[in-house]
Amino acid sequence: MIETISNSNGAINNVVWGVPALALLVGTGILMTILTKGFQFTRFGHMWKETIGALFRKKDILKSKDANSISQFQALCTALSATIGTGNIAGIAYAITMGGPGAVFWMWVAAIFGMMTNYSENVLGIFFRRRNA
Repeated sequence: MIETISNSNGAINNVVWGVPALALLVGTGILMTILTKGFQFTRFGHMWKETIGALFRKKDILKSKDANSISQFQALCTALSATIGTGNIAGIAYAITMGGPGAVFWMWVAAIFGMMTNYSENVLGIFFRRRNA
């Protein structure tokens, strides 16, 4: 019984996380990069200036004006902690162990196009956001 479930789960995982799924994920990032004319490259300076650079330029970014709110820096750290979790750190270590140095290159390639997929997802989420009662 357990072996049947394990075999079924393995077959489903091979389809879901196999080559077709990875091709769709990276392919979507490539498509969105082309459609936005390389947004993650052309706006890199602006992104850097408004996130990390703002920490050195704007003094009020580290403090919130209201006691019940969080500062921009705290919001950035919270978003990063939600994005970069323990699973990502352990997953990268495992990928380097199993795939060697070439795995790092392909993670960079996937991350470059993944940035555009994430950006597109956020823009569409904001564009189609509706208020509830």
